[in-house]
Amino acid sequence: MSHWLLLVLSILAEVIGTSCLKLAAGFTRPLPSLVVIVSYLLAFYLLSLTLRTIPVGIAYAVWSGVGIVLIALIGWLVFGQALDLPAIVGMGLIIAGVAVLNLFSTAMPR
Repeated sequence: MSHWLLLVLSILAEVIGTSCLKLAAGFTRPLPSLVVIVSYLLAFYLLSLTLRTIPVGIAYAVWSGVGIVLIALIGWLVFGQALDLPAIVGMGLIIAGVAVLNLFSTAMPR
């Protein structure tokens, strides 16, 4: 399986886990709590597999950066949380940083 696909799946698992973390209400609700635990285990396992080919600094930068943006968007779309102009600009900068890493860094495997 492609290291990029593994990284994408890892990011999606982390986003699902983080989204359910809010729903777990301090781990007082069993089903969302179980989803959090399983999702985080899967996310870190898949991330560890990507580290076979992608340098840890690059993999983690992409993983956390994309995760931050996706969680902010889910917070806005699902949980009704506000995103002001600085938040939107910040997310744009994160996306730009991930794009620069992917397009121009020689540390990235092709």
